[in-house]
Amino acid sequence: MKFLKVILDKLIVLVGKASLILSTTKQLLARRNSLTFFFSMLFFIVLTQKIAEAQSVTESHVITLPDSMLQVTQLKEGDSYKWSVKPKDQSSSPLAAKSKESKQPTSYFRRSDSYATNPESDPPRYVRRLSDIGIEAFKDITWLEVGLEHRTRYEFRNNDIRRTEGGDDNPFFLRNRAWIGIKEILDPFRFAVEFQDSRVYNNKHARTDQERNEYDLINAYGELYFKNALGVDDRNQNRPIRFRVGRMAYEVTDRRFIARNEWRNTTNTFEGFRLNLGRDANDWELDLFGMQPVRRLQTKFDEANDNLWFFGAIGHWRKWSDIITIQPYYMGQKQEGDPQGFTATNRLDREIHMPGFRAYGRLGTPSKPYLMDFDGSFNYQLGYSGPLRQDAHGYTIELGRTFDYPWKPRLSAFYGYATGDRDPNDGEDNRFDRFFGFARPWSADHYFIFENVKTPKVRFDLQPHPMLGFELGYSWFWLASSKDRMFDFLDGNISNTVKDPGFNRDRTGQSGDYAGSAFEGRIRFQPTPRISTILGYTHFFAGEFVQNRIAASPSCTEGHHPCVDHRSGDTNFLYFEVLISLL
Repeated sequence: MKFLKVILDKLIVLVGKASLILSTTKQLLARRNSLTFFFSMLFFIVLTQKIAEAQSVTESHVITLPDSMLQVTQLKEGDSYKWSVKPKDQSSSPLAAKSKESKQPTSYFRRSDSYATNPESDPPRYVRRLSDIGIEAFKDITWLEVGLEHRTRYEFRNNDIRRTEGGDDNPFFLRNRAWIGIKEILDPFRFAVEFQDSRVYNNKHARTDQERNEYDLINAYGELYFKNALGVDDRNQNRPIRFRVGRMAYEVTDRRFIARNEWRNTTNTFEGFRLNLGRDANDWELDLFGMQPVRRLQTKFDEANDNLWFFGAIGHWRKWSDIITIQPYYMGQKQEGDPQGFTATNRLDREIHMPGFRAYGRLGTPSKPYLMDFDGSFNYQLGYSGPLRQDAHGYTIELGRTFDYPWKPRLSAFYGYATGDRDPNDGEDNRFDRFFGFARPWSADHYFIFENVKTPKVRFDLQPHPMLGFELGYSWFWLASSKDRMFDFLDGNISNTVKDPGFNRDRTGQSGDYAGSAFEGRIRFQPTPRISTILGYTHFFAGEFVQNRIAASPSCTEGHHPCVDHRSGDTNFLYFEVLISLL
């Protein structure tokens, strides 16, 4: 009974400190200044030292407990970190020596070689254990995770066809993030909070929730984590059960349907639950979820969309991951129409079900340079969208080869297809719905997404140094249906700020289906593990659809409103980005 009382006392102290952190978080939400944001998070780090002191008070009592209880607070098995900075060597400890004697587990997880399809880690890459940040006082605090990140991006856009107004735009985007999470020490209970402050300056257009979302939470969840609930796999890796509830921003599969949207200045997030059986290191895993997307309110605290539920089940089979990883899944969404909805889609009752399948891997002998890598998916959507029957599908395929040379040259070819509405009067909606997936890899300038599109692409990547990389690509774009819309064209987006004037669709199909082509180039330079920079450029060559829709829309010189500045449709997009992890 004595050791139970010690444990209870310890939990009371730690939960009290955790409550203090959460209450401080709520107070921070009332502040709107980014500088205050960072000073406040530095206060969090000082606060964690107090938590460590509370732990040390009871540590002498815990020494009498069984070794299994000691390991809860001292060991961290199976967690993967993408940081280049390695934690300090702890090989002198008895536990580290014991772990060296045993065979290290081997993960089944293999990343895809296809372009931009690997999900962000959980927690994100900028997050670190407090023991790894290099401060001596925190070297034993392995159960607390912290992170601070800042990103600045400058963009130059010339005659951006996403806008009805031509000319030049020179916006600056600022995004600040902070993370604090506790795991293992209170197992099975864990929690994490992630703050984000997104702002845009020098933008001549109306600010939307794509660019601005001041001082909000994108993660705020609690979870129950049972490390060995399902035993171990045949490589002796624990297979856990994890049940997470709250607000969550994360990515799965190839990011085409659930994504944080890392390029965009604001982030997709959801409120609901997520149940995982197994983890990415295991030979199989099942991910179940039911969530409501969060409305980004720009200057107010974000709220869940009570009219829409997003749900699904995602399987991962990695038994043969050296050759192929298989991901069968089902996703769906059910929406009750909101009479006050901003867009026509918001005002519809909708129910969409999507079974899908993805497979990726490498062809060839594992002991030799592989012949080719591949990544393919197919998805079918059925249900209803208002009075229309939903009948749509989409698929992707990428083949590539990284050649066995020091500079790691890679050549790849991609083809993506998603149906558009074939006929606005046939009682069917054939427009493929990308749900909450990413947009940018379809087109770097954000003109196209995974709907009503046919696009072949070729890419060439080169990495002459671990800190330096070059990317070149060329893409062609057709509309799958000439009678449906080109998504982000002439203010025809799904923003909750800018009204859609309807210039991005020709219901007659007479404007044609060839939208254009684009050259893309990027230079990536990472001078330190905590600082990365990107310089990018894209030139879009307008096709017949873009040119004809600009010509057919009312000209601003004629005094109409809304109207379009008539121009060629060709655009230039130049950007420079700096990403800094501060811990």
